[in-house]
Amino acid sequence: MLDACPPVFVAVNPRARQGGVVLIIALIVLVAMTLAAIAMVRSVDTTNVIAGNLAFKQAATQAGDAGTEAAISWLEANTGAPLWANNYGNGYSALRQDPAANQSWDQYWTTSIDPNPLTPPVNTLTCSNNGRACTLPTDAAGNTVSYSITRMCATVGDPGAAGSGCPVSISAANINSSSQGAGEVVLNYASQNYYRITTRTVGPRNTVSYLQTMVAM
Repeated sequence: MLDACPPVFVAVNPRARQGGVVLIIALIVLVAMTLAAIAMVRSVDTTNVIAGNLAFKQAATQAGDAGTEAAISWLEANTGAPLWANNYGNGYSALRQDPAANQSWDQYWTTSIDPNPLTPPVNTLTCSNNGRACTLPTDAAGNTVSYSITRMCATVGDPGAAGSGCPVSISAANINSSSQGAGEVVLNYASQNYYRITTRTVGPRNTVSYLQTMVAM
């Protein structure tokens, strides 16, 4: 009769069992860190794009000052009766014209003020043939500025005429409405007309900026 063999016990190291689990956990952590790094890179790229767009927007707004100065120079060179009538060929309107209800300024500009704008870069001062805007030469930063001048009157013609609808400065209104008794001296004042200068700047990355200035002359 054969003796029964005693059972054989094999010692298993607990660390050997845990080796596979640690590898899986390490892979999961590595994937999570990779996804976090990718998200951070994309966030930084988006932030840089936004900052760049804001910088271009600010530069385009500042470039609009050149259009305002050019418009003021034109007004100073054409004072008096020449400003009583429309002069669309020089970007000037003698009566107030505004966007329609629910119409943005960009829509109004591209449909009424300058429906066929010049393609940048522009090399010389050019005024629209079928609109009422003038475009300055493109500057070194790539900004192309256009301006349009509007007299704030309801009708064309002499701004002092009845029904012209032209705003009057506060000082002029006070003097004009003062009572005049016998022997009183009539005060003379220089009447001023109001003009709205609208500039549109087209810059790099399709940046579009508007700037409006009210001038009393």
